[in-house]
Amino acid sequence: MTGYSLTFGPVLERWPLLLDGLALTIALTLVGMVFGTGAGLVLALARRSAHWSLRWLARLYVEIFRNTPLLVQLFIVYLGLPALGIRFSPVAAACVSLVLNNAAYTGEIIRAGLAATPRGQVEAARSLALRPWQILAFIVLPPALARVYPALVSQNVLLMLSTGITSAIGAQELTAVVSDINSDTFRSIEVFSVAAGLYLLLNYLQRLLLWLLGLRLFRGSRVWA
Repeated sequence: MTGYSLTFGPVLERWPLLLDGLALTIALTLVGMVFGTGAGLVLALARRSAHWSLRWLARLYVEIFRNTPLLVQLFIVYLGLPALGIRFSPVAAACVSLVLNNAAYTGEIIRAGLAATPRGQVEAARSLALRPWQILAFIVLPPALARVYPALVSQNVLLMLSTGITSAIGAQELTAVVSDINSDTFRSIEVFSVAAGLYLLLNYLQRLLLWLLGLRLFRGSRVWA
């Protein structure tokens, strides 16, 4: 460190590249969050299905994706599937992998919320002659999602931080961009300090937006911890 002086100029003058990487990071997060949560809901319902085959398949899916590294899953999608004739661009492979991975985690979170629903609520709904889909949509699901919403927020923040792994297959998100800038400038402290600052900013903005969304979706329920 002797004689080393911090100089952020060479890094900050490449702000268009940083913005491009930031934009792709946000896009990957949104795709993984929206479609991963939707798929997670389907998995959670499958885990509670009356059909043992659906329960078994959903459990197998969760066990595979929760117990293998995301990086390995990325390599299978991007490098393995072409052997079967299925090819993805780096960005598409990143989206597919993030959705598949996030679905396994959000599915277990939602399943826990569904399992915590008091049986009395369901029995009361049945006594009113509500159909199963009505019980699920109006009686079981809303309070279950409100109950686990903080955990879903935390999981989707982790998803955003995990997007950096997609640089391993060439997706030019924030981590890949700052790595390229570091190779050009050799200002590692400055480059990765800027990257850390941007990830922190994204973290807090994402939490704020999801908190506001939770307040709108679950009025009267505690959705933040």
